Amino acid sequence: MDPAFALATGKLVELQAAQLRRTVEPSSLDFLDTSELLHKPLPWIGQARAEQAALFGMGMTGPDYNLFVLGEVGSGRTTLLSQMMHMQAEKRPVPPDLCYVHNFDEPERPQALRLMAGQGRVLRQMMQQLAKRLQSEVPKRLGQDDFKAESQRISASYKTEEDRGYLALSAYAEAHHFALMRDQGHMVFTLKDAQGEPVTASKALALSREQRAEIDVKEESLRSEISRYLEKMRAMERVMNEGLSALRRQTLKPLLDHEILLIQDGLKQPVLDKLKLGVFWEQIHHSVLENVALFEPGDEEEVRLEALDAVLSLFRVNLVVDNQALQGAPVILEDNPLFRALFGSIEYESVNGELVTDFSRIRAGSLLKAHGGFLMLHLRDLLADPHVWEKLRRFMRNGRLQIEEPGMMYAPIAAVSLEPEAVEVDVKIVLVASADEYYAVQEADPEFARRFRCKVDFAESFAATPESAHATAIFVGHTCNKMNLPHFSASAVAALIEETHRSADDQDRQSAIFAWAEALVIESATLAKQRGNPTVEATDVGKARQARTYRHNYLEQRLQETIVDGERLLVVTGEQVAQINGLTVVDLGDYRFGFPVRVTASTYAGEEGLLNIEREVALSGPIHDKGVLILHSYLSALFAHIAPLAMNAAVVFEQEYSGVEGDSASCAEFFALLSSLSDLPLRQGLAVTGAVNQHGELLPVGGINEKIEGYFRSCESLGLDGQQGVLMPSRNQRHLMLGEEVVKAVAEGKFHIHVADTAGEGMALLTGVCFGTLGVNGYAPESVLGRAQKTLQRFRHACEYLGSKPVSTPKPIRPIKHKVLR
Repeated sequence: MDPAFALATGKLVELQAAQLRRTVEPSSLDFLDTSELLHKPLPWIGQARAEQAALFGMGMTGPDYNLFVLGEVGSGRTTLLSQMMHMQAEKRPVPPDLCYVHNFDEPERPQALRLMAGQGRVLRQMMQQLAKRLQSEVPKRLGQDDFKAESQRISASYKTEEDRGYLALSAYAEAHHFALMRDQGHMVFTLKDAQGEPVTASKALALSREQRAEIDVKEESLRSEISRYLEKMRAMERVMNEGLSALRRQTLKPLLDHEILLIQDGLKQPVLDKLKLGVFWEQIHHSVLENVALFEPGDEEEVRLEALDAVLSLFRVNLVVDNQALQGAPVILEDNPLFRALFGSIEYESVNGELVTDFSRIRAGSLLKAHGGFLMLHLRDLLADPHVWEKLRRFMRNGRLQIEEPGMMYAPIAAVSLEPEAVEVDVKIVLVASADEYYAVQEADPEFARRFRCKVDFAESFAATPESAHATAIFVGHTCNKMNLPHFSASAVAALIEETHRSADDQDRQSAIFAWAEALVIESATLAKQRGNPTVEATDVGKARQARTYRHNYLEQRLQETIVDGERLLVVTGEQVAQINGLTVVDLGDYRFGFPVRVTASTYAGEEGLLNIEREVALSGPIHDKGVLILHSYLSALFAHIAPLAMNAAVVFEQEYSGVEGDSASCAEFFALLSSLSDLPLRQGLAVTGAVNQHGELLPVGGINEKIEGYFRSCESLGLDGQQGVLMPSRNQRHLMLGEEVVKAVAEGKFHIHVADTAGEGMALLTGVCFGTLGVNGYAPESVLGRAQKTLQRFRHACEYLGSKPVSTPKPIRPIKHKVLR
């Protein structure tokens, strides 16, 4: 480069091959292969902030300190939080079991019992044994001779009194000329005549009025005597039944007390819900004594046994949460948080057209099972079901969980309802979401968001240090060990670390999206196994990356072929006025690539100002439109001394039909416009990317590596002549992690990477002419701006001659929808 051109280009710098990517020396990693690192725990690579926040949240015992975990998919947020939850759970006590038992007073409201871990299973088993022993022992106790003798004595005493009373009543009836008899528990009496024969209807009609009146009085008197007799017998029967009940209690109480004492001895102390359990046993006492008859053989044996089974089934224990096998607090990762899976359910059975249920059909969900521990949920899963979201909101507000079956209200047939006792649940919820989802909840439901006071924010990238490189190697070692893959050599790990820099588009930072790195580990190790190598080498990593690119880059290949075939116009040699090659990125979601696009401009005298053709046909997005407005503002500022401007100008992306978004092409558009105004040709071999602000400074853009590589492939296909390259903002230099083929071409002088701080420096490079500095009389005539100034003055004179009014502001941009190409 000659001195005059160097002066014209100002601070323009051409990068050397060593500046185009960061390289990691295998010797700096201090190990031969990753098998040497297995003894070290898996670190939170580059996530010190998230790790500290998670430890704080899990250590807080107060309410509302649940964890809201933010991060991109693949950042390790689920894996690392799961690992930490298990570590913290080991330090916590084992929570109690939860049982539901029948409520004898209100059968539709089963009672909840909290028991020490393991006691629930013991209680369930011993209550089953109790039912079996009662079924066999009660009949034995009731069949003992002393019980039978005493029972017969009580019954005989009642029978004697009953007979004595009946004889007295019969004598009274006889004295009043009535015959008395018992018929199936009823008293029947008949009037007799003087001869002792029953009075028939014909005889009764023959009686005088005085005789019938006398008979009516006697009949009423007899009825009174019968009523007094029956009342006396009922009282005596109650006494007899009370005596028999007392006898049964006296006989069975030792048995029941002994059995329940065995259960109490079988439970470990202390019993948490001791009062509730005591009431439950008292109700069992009462139920056995109330249904003693069902324990004794009778005539309808099948009916009796069915009724007895129904009574004994009420003594069972429904163990809904069994924590006997736990060594610490529970950790549950609920990946399918349906209503029933999360909050529990009540099962129903159809019997004769009616849905029936009981306490034994209550089932626990993840919330109940996680009591005393941790529950991980994904926000997107919860938002998919409004019923789940609303139920969780209520639970977060009061900490009590009521098991219910929400679908029963819509059941097509009648249902027996059940309302289990609500229970307190102490659980630390870890809610995983993206940053966008987190802030959406903050805005839409602040009450719910307030329950998650601990924000765990996972970074997308982190500063590269020797420690982070070592931590990445540990991650690779653990991945290989977990999946039974060959371990990575130091050179392979170095290559993988370089790929994390490429993923982050930064020489100084590594990507924290380790799902992508894990996939590359698996694919590289598979290639090594196919080659029969005991360890994975750097070549395997490179081939795996190339194979992945080949699986995804069909569209890129087809677009590049259109350039070679001449379908898409692209000139990479020589010079042209008002024409330049811009660089875009096509993002397909799973793959993105760079592709050059021709940007052209035209200028002429007029009053319309700058026209963005993409905007006019609704093919540009708001960010692109903003970039066009900014460059127009910068252009107007450059020539404010001759304002107002009299110019019609148009810029367009040639052969682009799917839409344009982003402002990274605003610099290329500016160069094309200025070339048109100055009539200076632009070097077609240099493609341009960069955004320009109102002061002419070049701003960094995204996808810089894909853009450069895409243009390099196009130039390579059309033929490299040593003059092609890319002009980009100097602020993008740290983002360079270019492929080896581009680096090699730069090293051999076949391709060039130029960086500039300002649009003026870039214009000087593209034209070989000094950009120009504003003086007293405007810009120097031979400078780029001086030539453009002369053109704009000519435009004004033309407009004034035609009577037009010059303008210097563009039309307002209306909002439009846009696509992904930028």
